[in-house]
Amino acid sequence: MTEVILTAVFAYLLGSIPFGIVAAHLFGLGDLRQIGSGNIGATNVLRTGNRFAALFTLIGDAGKGALAVLIARWLAGEDAAGVAALFAMIGHLYPVFLKFRGGKGVATMLGTLLALSFPVGALACATWLLVAVLFRYSSLSALVAASLAPVYALIFYHWHGAVLIALIGALVIFKHRENIARLRAGSEPKIN
Repeated sequence: MTEVILTAVFAYLLGSIPFGIVAAHLFGLGDLRQIGSGNIGATNVLRTGNRFAALFTLIGDAGKGALAVLIARWLAGEDAAGVAALFAMIGHLYPVFLKFRGGKGVATMLGTLLALSFPVGALACATWLLVAVLFRYSSLSALVAASLAPVYALIFYHWHGAVLIALIGALVIFKHRENIARLRAGSEPKIN
């Protein structure tokens, strides 16, 4: 039980690192929460016009999820890796460092999926990219990838991994509820 608690705390704190805020500071972009959607993720960083800052954010947010899973697996096994994936996501969505107001978790989800099961993560990334190319909506891409990831996990991972990934996907979908309303209303901004 102590191992599970330590894994959860470590993964949560790692997931709480706001790489979008760090990128905005490093690249002199101002307060990211006052730009575009106000979100701390890579898509909003990209709205500043700085592709390098957006790439830094994407790699940082995905990397922290993957790193949490890989370290937990190395130190404590596969069950700990699942705990780390969930709590890295919770850390990103509700970071202690930003008064529990975090991002939407797409890059962190993809990073955790790649570390949990590379085929599942690769398929989720490919799904995001395909939907983005076809429809030009980042939010729609995230919603479709989050919805299909548990199906990929049933095929290429295992059923209890699929349950965990369904929970992670549900968190991402929940954080996109305003985007869902805008998609329905036809007012969601497209990727330029």
